[in-house]
Amino acid sequence: METMEENRMKKSIRDYETVALDDENSAVVIIDQTKLPGTTQIISLRTGEEIWEAIYLLKVRGAPAIGVTAAFGIYLLAKQTEADDFETFYQEFRRQKEYLDSARPTAVNLSWALNRMEQVCLANQEKTVKEIKALLKEEAVRIKEEDIQVCKAIGENGLSLVKPGDGILTHCNAGQLAACKYGTATAPIYLGEERGYHFRVFADETRPLLQGARLTAYELFSSGVDVTLICDNMSGMVMKNGWVNAVFVGCDRVAANGDTANKIGTSVVAAVAKRYHVPFYICAPTSTIDMNTPTGAEITIEQRPAHEVTDMWYQEPMAPEGVKVFNPAFDVTDHDLIAGIVTEYGVAREPYTESLQEIFRKKQDAMKKQEKQGKSRV
Repeated sequence: METMEENRMKKSIRDYETVALDDENSAVVIIDQTKLPGTTQIISLRTGEEIWEAIYLLKVRGAPAIGVTAAFGIYLLAKQTEADDFETFYQEFRRQKEYLDSARPTAVNLSWALNRMEQVCLANQEKTVKEIKALLKEEAVRIKEEDIQVCKAIGENGLSLVKPGDGILTHCNAGQLAACKYGTATAPIYLGEERGYHFRVFADETRPLLQGARLTAYELFSSGVDVTLICDNMSGMVMKNGWVNAVFVGCDRVAANGDTANKIGTSVVAAVAKRYHVPFYICAPTSTIDMNTPTGAEITIEQRPAHEVTDMWYQEPMAPEGVKVFNPAFDVTDHDLIAGIVTEYGVAREPYTESLQEIFRKKQDAMKKQEKQGKSRV
């Protein structure tokens, strides 16, 4: 376990893997993000309860990172199953899958990754359980590798929307700590930094869990990015002053009409950006786009415990005992406030019901091309 100063002397937080598989010791290895920025604590998750709790308590968070954790987790839980016939094995797999899926209802990547792992089971019923376990590991590793490639592609597409020296505002943490590398909303920032763009970044603190202060400001600052931390209610001032040229945020679910669910406060940033004519962009891998959810109104919004607002960051409670607390983890940003949704296959724009379909057509074409190339190499 390292303190902030010890960590800074040794390496950047970006030198650590957000999520890793320790197959030899049957563990998912993560950074405990509830301890950042003061302490960098690497923890190993071995049981279904430990994995579920890590996701629910935000020890691992961010849609892509949650998906990778779920994929590694369900593989390890399946590996531990002693059943040698498919039906018994699959019943246990389903039980564990449904349990993990209940940890965070809003982040679609959780169910997306678990469903993808389940398809490996269903598509290989004729194989032995041992062979299915090996295929599950391959798929989980592939999900992580794809996440890195996807985030870089999002970064390239996002970088095309800004110019060197621009001011960028971001909310919550959609950085490397929310993914496996680059992040989503920070991917254009990191790629720009590598290429000498010298962006000026403003990071909202993001109440009540302070992901912007504890995580985004920390990882950008430790990476040498020019970052300024602001309170959530300061975004209007920095935009009015002309210091912000674009807003990049991540999201946990995109509906078919372009409505997006992201960390609470995102819709406020979007509304303020609209007022001051600052383009507001959602950075989302296609795995986060849920075409089966028509609009944001159908997205389940997770409710968090009251103590996160009243006492979590204070030596003593900062609210009267017994006061009612409304603490939704996310809000929905209406599609008409969004200038574009940046994906690994391009930037979708209004009308999103059409452009998101086009994004998925590009994805299907790319997958078919990869499949043909694979067959030709064989």
